[in-house]
Amino acid sequence: MRKLIISLFCLFLASPVIAQADDGMISKKSKYSVSVTIDKLEKALKSKGITIAVRWKHSDRANKVDIPLRPTELLIFGNPKLGSHMFTSNQTAGIDLPLKALAWKDEHGVVWLTYNDPAYIAKRHKITDRAHIVTKMTGAMNNFTNIATGNM
Repeated sequence: MRKLIISLFCLFLASPVIAQADDGMISKKSKYSVSVTIDKLEKALKSKGITIAVRWKHSDRANKVDIPLRPTELLIFGNPKLGSHMFTSNQTAGIDLPLKALAWKDEHGVVWLTYNDPAYIAKRHKITDRAHIVTKMTGAMNNFTNIATGNM
């Protein structure tokens, strides 16, 4: 029994997903640097025809004004074939869409990729009539972020 508990604990620690809390964020540990993680995500998204709106390097901008910040990069991207359905249900979803993913290095040197759970976005905006769209978005984000973090 003790071995089983230890094994389950170790499995939990090795899990690529650390949080899917009430705040609606999902974080996955990456095997790569912050820039490589975002590079891989961008490449995977572009390969499926998803539009990249902005790549923003928070750490570069902070460092330019003498504010030290560990590597932190944001990618904003969208697929109107899916996201537009969310807007037709409730236009306030536009505050959370297009989707974003943040790669960041924590105080222990571990790189994470964090994004908003599409189901959380739907819940936040009281979108109850687009379950098939939310399911597609959730599956796509899981796949893309697994590619970007090396957790396949």
